Amino acid sequence: MPATMLFRLGLFLSLLLVNPILSQSAVSSIDLGSEWFKIAVVNLKPGQPPISIAINEMSKRKTPSLVAFHSGSRLIGEEASGIVARYPNKVYSHLRDLISKPFPHVSKNLESLYLSYDISADESRNVAVFRTEKGDFTAEELVAMLLKYALGFAVTHTRGAPVKDAVVTVPPYMGVTERKGLLVAAELAGINVLALVNEHSGAALQYGIDKDFSNGSRHVIFYDMGAGSTYAALVYFSAYNTKEFGKTVSTNQFQVKDVRWDAELGGEHMELRLVEYFADEFNKQLGNGVDIRKSPKAMAKLKKQVKRTKEILSANTAAPISVESIYDDRDFRSSITREKFEELCDDLWEKALVPLKDVLTHSGLKIEDIYAVELIGGATRVPKLQAKLQEFLGRKELDRHLDSDEAIALGASLHAANISDGIKLNRKLGMIDGSPYGYVIEVDGPDLPKDESTKQMTIPRMKKLPSKMFRSIVHNKDFEVSLAYESDDFLPPGTTSRIFSQYAVSGLADASEKYASRNLSAPVKANLHFSLSRSGIFSLDRADAVIEITEWVEVPRKNLTVDNSTSASANTSTESGPSSTEESDEKLNTDGGSSNTSDPGANDSSTISPGTEKKLKKRTFRVPLKIDEKTAGPGASLSEETFSEAKSKLEALDKKDEERRRTAELKNSLEGYIYDTRDKLESEDFVKISTSQERQSFIEKLDEVQEWLYTDGEDASATQFQEHLDKLKAIGDPIFFRCNELTARPAASDHARKYLNEVQQIERGWETNKSWLPKGRIDEVLNEIEKVKNWLNQKEAEQKNTPGSEKPAFTSEEVYVKVFDLQDKVNKVNKIPKPKPKIEKPVKNETESSKEKADATNSTEEGKEQTAAGAENPSADEKADAQSKDHESDHDEL
Repeated sequence: MPATMLFRLGLFLSLLLVNPILSQSAVSSIDLGSEWFKIAVVNLKPGQPPISIAINEMSKRKTPSLVAFHSGSRLIGEEASGIVARYPNKVYSHLRDLISKPFPHVSKNLESLYLSYDISADESRNVAVFRTEKGDFTAEELVAMLLKYALGFAVTHTRGAPVKDAVVTVPPYMGVTERKGLLVAAELAGINVLALVNEHSGAALQYGIDKDFSNGSRHVIFYDMGAGSTYAALVYFSAYNTKEFGKTVSTNQFQVKDVRWDAELGGEHMELRLVEYFADEFNKQLGNGVDIRKSPKAMAKLKKQVKRTKEILSANTAAPISVESIYDDRDFRSSITREKFEELCDDLWEKALVPLKDVLTHSGLKIEDIYAVELIGGATRVPKLQAKLQEFLGRKELDRHLDSDEAIALGASLHAANISDGIKLNRKLGMIDGSPYGYVIEVDGPDLPKDESTKQMTIPRMKKLPSKMFRSIVHNKDFEVSLAYESDDFLPPGTTSRIFSQYAVSGLADASEKYASRNLSAPVKANLHFSLSRSGIFSLDRADAVIEITEWVEVPRKNLTVDNSTSASANTSTESGPSSTEESDEKLNTDGGSSNTSDPGANDSSTISPGTEKKLKKRTFRVPLKIDEKTAGPGASLSEETFSEAKSKLEALDKKDEERRRTAELKNSLEGYIYDTRDKLESEDFVKISTSQERQSFIEKLDEVQEWLYTDGEDASATQFQEHLDKLKAIGDPIFFRCNELTARPAASDHARKYLNEVQQIERGWETNKSWLPKGRIDEVLNEIEKVKNWLNQKEAEQKNTPGSEKPAFTSEEVYVKVFDLQDKVNKVNKIPKPKPKIEKPVKNETESSKEKADATNSTEEGKEQTAAGAENPSADEKADAQSKDHESDHDEL
């Protein structure tokens, strides 16, 4: 993505994020491809961009989707990529496309890619099991390793903020079984998947997040050719008005109208044409009937170089290829022109247009109705493909406003923020995605006919995600339910059967028999409740039996007055007829109930007690039915025991990897310590603070550990490396300390003496400017100054007579402690506040005092007389005065 566009997106999202203090958590998206994976993170932590791509340990923005096992270690990503040419049978690739696939499909797919893994078929699910030197693993388990590894990049990127919630992208052609398998892999990795999001929806989010569609809607096609597949998705962007805080605002949204694909056409298929071409050329050069296609190592080396050659051809008209020791110590060198490459892939260019043509055909739109055709995916960089698209679209320029590698990951992270609890956006780009497949349900059981009622279209293609629906089956016996794709001609890659899930529904026969003796008003039926999840997974969630019974029940007769008793009696027979039935919706444990209607005249003396009457009442019982999954093959759910075993295997590998990383770090630390110490021991400063014998002894110890490090220490544990490092430091740390003190101690002494001079100036200022300071406190400071001076003089004298190779008489730390203690005492004295001046009252003479007392006595007598006179009838003013005095008194007390 261009830097300017990334800046705009970051700025725009930073305006959308609200209440960043509410949570320090982050959410991420994992764009898991067949060849690479990318991580995007939405993070509210201050000082970090709100949305960004997480880099790997090699500071790269995308990571190979590879897992390898070699020399007792597990390698993932870049580490695995480093050994793929030497050990191709130990490096596992294309894992996303192998997850929950039938064994025959996996075997055929790997063979077409010249990947010679040791695999076998799992007996229970008929999926491929990869045999490695660290054990047997399914594709789900290998993908779980990738996902956990990817999440680690997100945690590192957020500098330790918790990242548990994520969305994972999937290609549109991924079926229900594969999506369920991917969720199992994520669960094994300890990731809380908020949703699986279709890749084209992630791209659409990235495209529309910073645009305004209130001035006009538009149709946009997202054309994606990646490493292994191609698709075209038609998306309609628009805006609608809504109310927010009493104001009308425009809100953007998009709806996926259609998506079409070719799951067996991508950049890798172009590379295979080059691989075949160069393999033939090398075989011809070598002669003797040799075919390097039978050598996995030779093909791995050739494929690696072919990838580079294809990339060169995207920018040049010709490109060389060079493979060292490709076969039997023979090198291979050749070249190819872009024209020849295009000729080799001649049939692929027309196939690449098919998804685009299909989208236009089924939508009824014309090319001129399409606002833009946005290209994403690495293979869209091929010049010939771009030329064919330009020719078909009749446009001079193609739309490449999105980063072809990162658009899906960035858009998917916005979706993660929208649906997460920890991060909220002030406004959202509404997303309406649809199911890439249509689904039908099939019901089978005793006495069930094969008609429209037992085989129903439930989910049409492009049905909104998520959705819920239910179907009713009139039956009274247990039965089975199958979920299937709508057509044999429209199945996920590698799928051989339309049916992907099967369930046994039981309890209906027992419920029917229990209520058979009751007066059934309608045939027993079963309600089946289905859901199409946000992740595009169609499933049967629950089922219940619906039983309707009509019975006569006794209810209290309505209270009647004497005047209307005749008319009430006439109405009794009518109310008892079938036309007055009541309906209620009750659970199995409901025993029925009667409704009472009160009459306002019930308490009147003229009412009479009519007793009870019979009434026909319809009651509905809903009985929960039991659902047991009976799915076989790759779509079968893992048992709790199998899942627990897989989890334990992965945790053991994680622990082993952590130990390996720690071992490598400690080994590097030990090695670095040895080399650093050797250099320092020869320096002039070390000669000053150590004896020649001490240095020689230390060097011998370093030699001993170094020899161990490169012999027995090659396979040592982290604990052993730590022990040797601790032993060396026990010898070296005192020497290093004495060396550091050579400069640190004099610097500390200089600092102390400067401060002692400053304190003496401060003390003289106290005498002039702060005369109120207690003399005793000042004397304490002066005494402390003398103590520090004497201590420092004494220690410096001792240090002059102390050899450099012995323990110092004093340390820099001790000096700073003395200074800090003195600073603390000086500050406490310096902060003593100036006392407030005392205010003395004026002294009155005896004559004035006697006169004031007399006046006060007269005033008191007059007040008493006035009070006595007005006590019986106080005026309003007097009351107000009294209240005012009361308030004044209260105020004074406060």
